Amino acid sequence: MKAVVVREHGDLDALLLEDRPVPEPGPGEVQVRVRASGLNHLDTWVRRGVPGHRFPLPMIPGCDGAGVVSAVGAGVQGIAEGDEVVLAPGLSCGHCVPCSAGEDHLCRHYGILGETRDGTNAEVCVVPSVNVLPKPESLSFVEAAAIPLVFLTSWSMLIDRCGLRAGELVLVHAAGSGVGSAAIQIAKLWGATVIATASTQEKRDKALALGADHAVDYTQPGWGKEVFGLSGKKGLDVVVEHTGAATFNDSLRLLKKGGRLTFCGATSGFEVSIDLRPVFFKTWSILGSTMGSRATVHRVIELAGEGKLKAVVDTVLPLEDVRKAHGLLADRAQFGKVVLEPGAD
Repeated sequence: MKAVVVREHGDLDALLLEDRPVPEPGPGEVQVRVRASGLNHLDTWVRRGVPGHRFPLPMIPGCDGAGVVSAVGAGVQGIAEGDEVVLAPGLSCGHCVPCSAGEDHLCRHYGILGETRDGTNAEVCVVPSVNVLPKPESLSFVEAAAIPLVFLTSWSMLIDRCGLRAGELVLVHAAGSGVGSAAIQIAKLWGATVIATASTQEKRDKALALGADHAVDYTQPGWGKEVFGLSGKKGLDVVVEHTGAATFNDSLRLLKKGGRLTFCGATSGFEVSIDLRPVFFKTWSILGSTMGSRATVHRVIELAGEGKLKAVVDTVLPLEDVRKAHGLLADRAQFGKVVLEPGAD
């Protein structure tokens, strides 16, 4: 089979297209012929490497995928060859207290496809059977592969961590990203008013078309004042942050009393300096978030199948163009998701 392989961390040339043996499913595992593989910024970190963290290289990256079951391992029940499926990206032990409580993302052994074991940037992948979910008939393979990780992440930030309520005012940064485009939809589904930020007029227009009530250019020096004005000078209830140092402190200062800032990444830089006094004086909550429960993947896939959430796909490329796909993410040139199609011409 053809597969993307990272053997050493590096730039785009670290992404190698290789012929690999087709992996066979072991007990409790399922083999899937991948029809679509959604890219995420996590894939770029696997390629580039993270200081202080060791990835088990060589690695086939890819967290998201959808395809057709081609074989099942011993002991697998309820899944058969020919089933059209979408894959949940999170991996856990399944036996500890958090896993038993449905909080598998808090498992001390938690990992992610394409980060801790071979992922979906291949013609065939093997995953634990618990990671195999039915694909709604209403979704194409490309749409299904564009949903799990970003909608899981955004749902966990807004609903699980922030406890979003109808009528609240939410700021969503980087609306053109997968997480941003998902967060806009989830916040609107919950009855919130959404202010989105994006760096270009084209992306701001797309954010408005997706459901955002207002759109602001966060690259301009006065973006914070503009957002504060849109809040009626009352401040924000919730901020969805994942840009990091470039916007974090300004985002924090925009919160009203009792406001919540949730973040899942820091693409513009990891280090910020915070004055702690307003945090406790104004009862702000700063809520880190990574991934979410497998049950949430079931929920967002179901809602997407019902048409209540929408996969936002910017570009579809063959597996051979994986370097171009990573380049689009690095340049932040896309609005929504970039998806690879293994086996495409």
